[in-house]
Amino acid sequence: MRKEEFYTVDDIYALPEGERAELIDGRIYYMAPPGWKHQKLSMFLSMEISSYIKKAGGGCEILAAPFAVFLNADDLNYVEPDISVICDQSKLDEKGCHGAPDWIIEIVSPGSRTMDYMTKLFKYRTAGVREYWIVDPEKSMVMVYAFEQDRAEQYLFGTDIPVGIYDGFQINLGTQ
Repeated sequence: MRKEEFYTVDDIYALPEGERAELIDGRIYYMAPPGWKHQKLSMFLSMEISSYIKKAGGGCEILAAPFAVFLNADDLNYVEPDISVICDQSKLDEKGCHGAPDWIIEIVSPGSRTMDYMTKLFKYRTAGVREYWIVDPEKSMVMVYAFEQDRAEQYLFGTDIPVGIYDGFQINLGTQ
């Protein structure tokens, strides 16, 4: 019987230059480079969120991948969400975010569909992320999981999507 091998954050740091991967419960998941549509969505969302927070005088940080998030107090979990919004500054240091961000956005790529919709959904919920968005450009759809309210809603691109962690803030992806 084959013994399952577990990896640690040290294995992620030992990857060859330019190779990216995430670590969830000791399993390595390699990542392909994002395409232009993915990057366009990431930039648009980051700018919208940043603009809102700046206008509202908020103290949250918006960080885009590649940015390390250590979800648990262990060395078996390391993810790089497409966008992380962190409101507790004490979680941040030069290595990344230690603990769950308040809001995570993942933009689905052809190779990340199962990870984003299943593996990360469960992991982010159990780690204490308050809100999780799965932006799916292929389906022109956004799944919004408001974990604190135990609510999941689906929105099409072109509709106003309320941001649960900020009252009165909505994002419309238009025809992105």
